[in-house]
Formats: sequence, C-alpha cells, structure tokens
Amino acid sequence: MTVARAKLVPPGDGRLTLTAVGLGDWSLDAVEPVPGEVSDLLAQAGGGGDILIYVHGFKQTFETAALDAARLSDGIRFRGRTVVFSWPSKAGLFDYAYDRDSAMWSRDQFERMLNSIVAAPGGGRVHIVAHSMGTMLTLEGLRQFHARYGDSVADRIGSVVFAAPDIDMDVFSASITRIGPLTRKITVIAATNDRALALSGKLAGGMTRVGAAEKAAIERLGVRVTDASEEGWGIINHDLFLSNAEVRRTIRRSIDTTAA
Repeated sequence: MTVARAKLVPPGDGRLTLTAVGLGDWSLDAVEPVPGEVSDLLAQAGGGGDILIYVHGFKQTFETAALDAARLSDGIRFRGRTVVFSWPSKAGLFDYAYDRDSAMWSRDQFERMLNSIVAAPGGGRVHIVAHSMGTMLTLEGLRQFHARYGDSVADRIGSVVFAAPDIDMDVFSASITRIGPLTRKITVIAATNDRALALSGKLAGGMTRVGAAEKAAIERLGVRVTDASEEGWGIINHDLFLSNAEVRRTIRRSIDTTAA
C-alpha cells in the first residue's frame, strides 16, 4: 500500500476557466508519495475533526478516484479531511472480473488503513462513502475490522454510505449480521433503474444487486435506504451520488445525523 498526497485544483482556480458557464471541474495537479501510514499524513495536515473516506468503484484509476473524492467532498460541503482509498482497478470496460477480484484482494489493506486512522489519538469520527464495486470491498473490510476489534471501535465510525452497491442481496444480508452496531450506521442509495447494476446482475447469473433492489426489500435488512430512482435523468443512473444534488444532500444528512 502506498500513501500519497494528491494536490487538487478546484474549479475556477486559474486564468482560463469554464466555471462561469457551468463547465468547471476539479483537476489533478500532482501526486506526491509520502512515507508512513495514512494517519501520519493526516497528522501532518493538521486540523483535526472528522474524516471522509471515499472508496471508488469499477473502472477507475487513482487519478479519477482522487477527482471523484474531491467532487464528493466539495458537493456535500464536508468540513473535515478527505481520504481516497484506491484499489487496483484495471480501468477497462471489459475487465469486470479482474476488478472484482482486485477489490476483494484489497480488503486487508482497507482494514489496515481504517485501523491506522481510528487508532490515531484525538481524531473525530470516520465517515465512509463507497461506490458500486467498492461497496463490497468496504463491507468486507468493515467485517474484518469488527471481527478484530469488536464493538469498542464502533463509536469512531460515523456514517457509512453505500452508493449503488454492486453486491448480491444474499451476500449483503449475511455480511451485515457480522458487523454489530456498524449496521445501524449504513445508508444505502439505490435506484431500480440503475442500468449498470442491471448488467452486473446479468453477469452474476441474474442475481439482483442491492443498489438496484426495491427499497422495501433493502429496508427489511435493517439499514436506512434512499430510493433515488426518480432523481436520475441520465441513461445509466449509476453515479447519482456525484451528479444529483438531492442525493448529495442525503449523504450530507446521513453524516450530520449519525450518532457518534
């Protein structure tokens, strides 16, 4: 696992900008690897407060994941420090199986990162937003984290948001029973018209993915659910956590209302 600092340039920061006509976006200026654990990097940054971890989904590079983390943090007006956990996606359209194996392979390192952050003294709550295939990695990492440390660390975890989770319903149901009080912190953002998850379900033998299931079916598993089926206006409707203002407000409320 490599720890790095990404220098990002916000929209409108420069002489030539398209922000005025609604086309501005974040850009990545530089990536600087740094020694140590992520907790060391956060300590150098200072500021204290809560931490937001973003875990990307299928077909992403470190660079695109870092940009999405910036867009997410800015879009929900997060007031703490933001971290992106980037697992080794091949970033190809036809590399779904490769990416799924890579995501699962990364769960030990996700647990290592989470432990490093939670164990650091004086920190606030740790909030997690995971997207698509990254939700399976996150759920398995949380399962290992809880198995190792038990309920004693639950208070350090704030909100856990699974945006368009690419997880089989039965697998999800079995896993959340193994993470104790962390289950109560989960919010699922689902859309029955998520066409990316419809394709994923077909690749999985016709099994419905959590992010494309009906709201009532997910709620029966004991987690909070936001049905975003009516919020999307695009063809795919898979990245509503970034593109839709109402879904971003849902994430913000989840962070604000999760008990410490």
